[in-house]
Amino acid sequence: MKLGAVFPQTEIGADPQVIKYYVQSVETLGFESLLIYDHVLGADHNVHSQYVGKYSLEDTFHEPFVLFGYLAAFTKHLELTTNIIILGQRQTALVAKQAAQVDILTGGRLRLGIGTGWNAVEYEALGENFHDRGIRSEEQIEVLRALWTSESIDYTGRWHRIHHAGLRPLPVQKPIPIWFGGNADKVLRRTAKIGNGWFPQYTPRDKDSRDTTAQAIATLKEYCLQAGRDWNEIGIEGRVTIDINKPDEWKYQVEAWQELGATHVSAITMKLGLSSIDRHIETLEVFKRYFG
Repeated sequence: MKLGAVFPQTEIGADPQVIKYYVQSVETLGFESLLIYDHVLGADHNVHSQYVGKYSLEDTFHEPFVLFGYLAAFTKHLELTTNIIILGQRQTALVAKQAAQVDILTGGRLRLGIGTGWNAVEYEALGENFHDRGIRSEEQIEVLRALWTSESIDYTGRWHRIHHAGLRPLPVQKPIPIWFGGNADKVLRRTAKIGNGWFPQYTPRDKDSRDTTAQAIATLKEYCLQAGRDWNEIGIEGRVTIDINKPDEWKYQVEAWQELGATHVSAITMKLGLSSIDRHIETLEVFKRYFG
């Protein structure tokens, strides 16, 4: 099971040197991937009360593709992963270009996790339709893969028209792997049909939640069978909040992910009241040491 760290977006601040120090520490500790969340805009909870409890305009979010370009300059082995890019609120050809550029700069170290998001305020501000975002993502993925693997494409779909055009330069990975995030049945079906992997939003904290997660994985396996896909082609990445004051809780979750067949697991250190980036790194070191 590969080990990753979740970039502490909301707590790391805006100093590029602090970001560099954190990411280099993650790579030095031997983590294999760095996961980054995505929000272009945060909703003002004084107006949008329906989103209270979720991220707001007060939370810091670095733009993933731009940040990855920066990280590419000083990382050597770390896989850079979006978990997730909100694909439906972005222009597909531009995502293809940005992702290809990151893949080139990192020598093929990009994994593109995509999802549909929940923040209608962002969609409105970016001029995209919030209501068809799920089904539209299937066509977006078809376009992405075509642009990543062909010198020129002639594509006509419901939402896209590309008339004999293409990217230069093409990415190292042809195509870049695409993973889905989310728990909805439609997400599982899309993962089985066209995805390379799945980011469950479940957390196996106890027997009941573990059984729920196991059932979702069994459902995904069944959908893979129906789609004629080899189950071994699909990755699964769990996430675990690492509170070093509650080792039994996170160790139980890590062991649960291992037994459930996860191919990856990533450590979250946000929202634990850690006082500095050094404390985040120390927490990751404890997690890494657990694996020997």
